Amino acid sequence: MLVSLLAASACFAQRGFVKVNGTRFTIDGQPYRYIGANYWYGSLLATNGEAGKKRLKTELNFLKKNGVTNLRVMVGAEGLTDYLYRTPNEKSLQPEAGKYDENIMTGIDYLLNELGKRNMKTVLHFTNTWEWSGGLGQYLKWNGLGTPPYPKNPGYSWDNYQKFISQFYTCQTCMDEVDNYIKYVLNRVNSLNGKKYTDDAAIMAWEIINEPRPMDPTAIPAFELWMQHVSALVKSMDKNHLLTTGSEGEIASFNDMSVYEKIHADKNIDYLTIHIWPKNWGWFSDTSINKSYGNIIAKAGAYAEKHVELAQKLNKPLVIEEFGLPRDLHSYSISATTNNRDQFYGFIFNFVTSHPDVAGCNFWAFGGVSRPIPGQIFWKDGDEFMGDPAGEEQGLNSVFDSDTSTWQLIRRYASKVSSAK
Repeated sequence: MLVSLLAASACFAQRGFVKVNGTRFTIDGQPYRYIGANYWYGSLLATNGEAGKKRLKTELNFLKKNGVTNLRVMVGAEGLTDYLYRTPNEKSLQPEAGKYDENIMTGIDYLLNELGKRNMKTVLHFTNTWEWSGGLGQYLKWNGLGTPPYPKNPGYSWDNYQKFISQFYTCQTCMDEVDNYIKYVLNRVNSLNGKKYTDDAAIMAWEIINEPRPMDPTAIPAFELWMQHVSALVKSMDKNHLLTTGSEGEIASFNDMSVYEKIHADKNIDYLTIHIWPKNWGWFSDTSINKSYGNIIAKAGAYAEKHVELAQKLNKPLVIEEFGLPRDLHSYSISATTNNRDQFYGFIFNFVTSHPDVAGCNFWAFGGVSRPIPGQIFWKDGDEFMGDPAGEEQGLNSVFDSDTSTWQLIRRYASKVSSAK
């Protein structure tokens, strides 16, 4: 009888959707907190035949064994291009506007089915502000507004890129195409288990876009309207799942906290997100991680605290859903130590455990069984996917299954966070 009751309890927990109660997450009325990982390529692995499916199952088993049961994943890439530093063309979910690759969708089906078997959860982001998966720039290109000024290409500048992407929020056909894409995904029925995506408890939440930014101060009103529109669309189609923005926080809107507050105060947005990127935000440079470590921690703590205060004001949970640090001395080698990264992770994990309004965190990123290729900095066609997308140095922020000291830390805090009330 006891065995039957335990089995029934486990089955019920697997069916449970994540809900919000004030600043906390719950599943079936019980608290839900987690240490999770970014696994952006998880939706693509099963498209690599039996070898890809085997890798996916191996990595999910490894994650579950180490206490990581919440994964943030990309739904799909957009477009075809000769730009080198992005998700490969054959892995594009939407190679042309409004046309979808069934093989890529079955990869998502496979991921969701395997997550369900393991009682694991995923957060799925629809599109991307950045070029490495097509994203908003691809919709602009499809609608005749030019080719994005891609990083590492001649003529690129950060200002030019921002101005180009900011056009999206006034391109009605671009926005309509994103709407159609979202409708397509939300109407999907899993080919393996017959579940409609909107009825699948393996999904914790949908995310409008990875790292939404207005990109230009003049675009802020249109950006806010678009975020509001998409949030209403998703919630009109899916009453079961949570919805969030995918935001980095205040830094994403020219350090204007009012913009961040407005998009998260929306009744259709269930929880707040922030990202913390010491390298990208200039808190240290190149190999000076150790020298700048005190500054990194001070800035990270202050940034997180500011957003916790807003989460309390809005009475919604907060998730630190991206944070990362290179290996020691900024090395890409698998043999390089991770002392600074481990300390930084420990700081974030401890911040989560000591702040009940922070419901979880997802480190960036899980590299699994993949390995950087010695002497090769960037991804090329045919390489294994890892936590670093094609536009980033391979091995820069990835946590591999061989990073023993990091996994010891993750296991310890995953147990601590999941048991905290």
